[in-house]
Amino acid sequence: MDLRSYTRSYARQDNRLALLSFLGTFATYFCALTLAISQADRLYILIPCGVVFAFASVRLYVLQHDTGHHSLFETRLQNELAGHVLSPFTFAPFEVMKQNHNLHHANIGNLDHRETGEIHTMTLQEWQQAGPWQRLYYRLYRNPLLFVPLGAAFTYFVRYRWPKNSSRFGALGVILHNVAILCLLWLLYHYAGWQGVWIWLGFSFLGGMIGVFLVYLQHNFEDTYWDRRPDLNPAEAALQGSSCLDFGWVFDFAVANITLHDLHHFNARIPSYRLRQCHYNLPAEFALRRIKFAEALGALSLKLWDEDKKRLVPFPG
Repeated sequence: MDLRSYTRSYARQDNRLALLSFLGTFATYFCALTLAISQADRLYILIPCGVVFAFASVRLYVLQHDTGHHSLFETRLQNELAGHVLSPFTFAPFEVMKQNHNLHHANIGNLDHRETGEIHTMTLQEWQQAGPWQRLYYRLYRNPLLFVPLGAAFTYFVRYRWPKNSSRFGALGVILHNVAILCLLWLLYHYAGWQGVWIWLGFSFLGGMIGVFLVYLQHNFEDTYWDRRPDLNPAEAALQGSSCLDFGWVFDFAVANITLHDLHHFNARIPSYRLRQCHYNLPAEFALRRIKFAEALGALSLKLWDEDKKRLVPFPG
């Protein structure tokens, strides 16, 4: 059996598991938010509930990501409806984000189409040819102390109000999505006042920072994959150019297994609730490299793609 055939055996949708994940995550999301708001004067309750809410927000985003691949539920219609329902809670307009993400999958590892990726990577040669202002901008852009918090704030609260390709893939959907967010804000203000609104936005921001951190690590590590056509190998780009983050099953569960990003890129039809089983049941001949937390943190210092060494490297000394 080859790897493609093996992963197909896990690319099976089950509405019972999908609903359990979908409704269970929403239940956690609303329970944690309700407790955080009702116990806002007790930090020992507010903060843990807020953290649980933040991870539930990440899970909702991952489930929406699954619906965009039509891999969560059994039918296309079910996935499309679920994706739109999730949209106001993830701050991501479904149709446009689905289409943009499909472009990302189609161009994974392609140095000539880096505009479809979430985080831009310069090559070492481009860095050497860049002027001082371009270098300064890129240094600031790739600084984790800036791109994690500022990237989360900009992406989820500003950029997603009108994402790239909105006019191309569905301007009306984006407008209705923004109206839905305003309705949610009004309802929250009506029932919980400004305190409820700020708690929702504040811990949604924390969820956004977790999301940005994970998005960075999914494709930015030392032996990732970048190449140019005609040498670009799509299967190798999917597996080697995407990470498997080994932070333990609890973390995997908390983020709906988006940590197992290599197999997801290899076969996007595997639903999130089967990804971990698919990965850890891999036959020995298909064993994929896993990145532990310490190595993942170390990868934050890697900034430039060296086309000669085929490695992500730090800024030159």
